Amino acid sequence: MIIGIIGSGAMGAGIAQVAAQAGHHVLVYDTQDVALLRAQSGLKKIFDRLVEKQKFTRAQADEIINRISFEDNLKKFSNCGLVLEAIIEKLEAKKSVFSTLEEVVNNDCILATNTSSLSVAAISANLKHPERLLGVHFFNPAPLMPLVEIIPSLQTSSAITKQTEELIKSWKKVTVLAKDTPGFIVNRVARPFYSEAIKMYEEGFASMETIDWAMKNIGGFRMGPFELMDLIGHDVNYVVTETVWSQFYYDPRFKPSITQKRLTEAGLYGRKSGRGFYNYAEKAEKPTPNEDAKLGQEIVDRILALLINEAADAVFLNIGSCQDIDLAMTKGVNYPNGLLAWANQIGLEIVLNRLQKLQEFYGDDRYRPCPLLRKLVADNQVFKL
Repeated sequence: MIIGIIGSGAMGAGIAQVAAQAGHHVLVYDTQDVALLRAQSGLKKIFDRLVEKQKFTRAQADEIINRISFEDNLKKFSNCGLVLEAIIEKLEAKKSVFSTLEEVVNNDCILATNTSSLSVAAISANLKHPERLLGVHFFNPAPLMPLVEIIPSLQTSSAITKQTEELIKSWKKVTVLAKDTPGFIVNRVARPFYSEAIKMYEEGFASMETIDWAMKNIGGFRMGPFELMDLIGHDVNYVVTETVWSQFYYDPRFKPSITQKRLTEAGLYGRKSGRGFYNYAEKAEKPTPNEDAKLGQEIVDRILALLINEAADAVFLNIGSCQDIDLAMTKGVNYPNGLLAWANQIGLEIVLNRLQKLQEFYGDDRYRPCPLLRKLVADNQVFKL
């Protein structure tokens, strides 16, 4: 099968690498010649490093590189079996791409969007054959991150969904099936990791470096929330938060932060701009966390309670199965444990009590416990994994 990729940025180039390594001939399209040249040069450098690390021989690397063609004409995509779009996260831009593609590709070509937060149904709305479009959401960097969310819309054919799942699995990826709702599984469930950390920082409960220290050293997460937001970029992370919030009709659970909005407005995106929550200048002094174990545990307990509540709500609303939600969070964002399995270990009643105390103290609906969590506690049951 020939694979087409629309967009030659980091995500598009990464997916092209994955498909080429799996043996496919891959066409990468972009409207800008300079972007195509940058992607081509970037991939060559990546494979040079992989050869140095003895992941591939020079001959193997050259063979993979030669499977990738860089194109400025969409008509070359006429024989593709799957075309995956990885362009800017704007609905009208994506709809326009697929309307054009539909006139180019064969009737049996699968169309896929790598959107992280937009409605798959909305993207496919103007197509003549919306049943062949679905979401195929990779995580950055695509060659390294094992998870791919498969998101059928209301109109996607079940046969297309199954065929796409099998194809992506053949690329040595872990797939989870998610409902077409804002943020799907990972970007929905992960919101409290960022938002509750910022809220604690804003109210003076703990400094950002202390929260990062607690989540890593006590919680076991690979990165703290402020470090991770700076790495992702506030221009990306804030937009996803705002999109999920607005698409959930301004549910308080997903409310964005003014602090992060101001960083975005100021162009302080994080590592990529040299400053975000932290200053990445060469001689900038790194702040020292308060390594108080009791405070650290309170930070972890609070953020974890909200993460578990969001995971429970995703099960309650049939966004994904218990198994897929835990798999998504461990493979998609490297959480140290599946959130539902973690909840079972802590004790569901303990988690519920933490949420109830927070809701009572703040009077804020962001802490309202999921009905499924309440029911499991009332019935003395746990999440079935």
